[in-house]
Amino acid sequence: MLGSLLTSPALDRTDLLAAPVASAVAALALADVHVAEIDPALADTAAFCARYDVALDVSANCVVVAGRRGGETTLAACVVLATTRADVNGVVRRLLDARKASFAPMDQAVAETGMEYGGITPIGLPADWPLLVDEAVAATGLVVIGSGLRRSKLVVPGRLLAGLPGAQVLSLAA
Repeated sequence: MLGSLLTSPALDRTDLLAAPVASAVAALALADVHVAEIDPALADTAAFCARYDVALDVSANCVVVAGRRGGETTLAACVVLATTRADVNGVVRRLLDARKASFAPMDQAVAETGMEYGGITPIGLPADWPLLVDEAVAATGLVVIGSGLRRSKLVVPGRLLAGLPGAQVLSLAA
């Protein structure tokens, strides 16, 4: 339990996970992943943390970034603690070898991930996407992230996110 969240093993409550997240949790046999049902109106980080007594420094956000060079667009995911801003125009842009990087449009992020906006999570993202995990997230004992749905959150060890397929751990702080 973290804050006032009541958690269950995610493998037992796939009804609280977006389809790609449930598939990834099962395929990767992620027994350390727990899920908590929440009020979907409180899914945004500040409201969630206040209502469920979860500190901002153990709550992480996953943002979808679009890097562009010429006519090519590369999508990537960045995971940072709620107390941190990702350096999209510096670190992320250089990692993607892009001339310009910005947050992906909401409709594109939702369509490409199969997840709800405000619930996008690093577990279950498209396999060919770069997954950039801030070193502070990887070093956090337990971290709260999205579940792919606005009505639940995942509680996972930070090291688990660092070990996801394709994950790169680095300093993403702006």
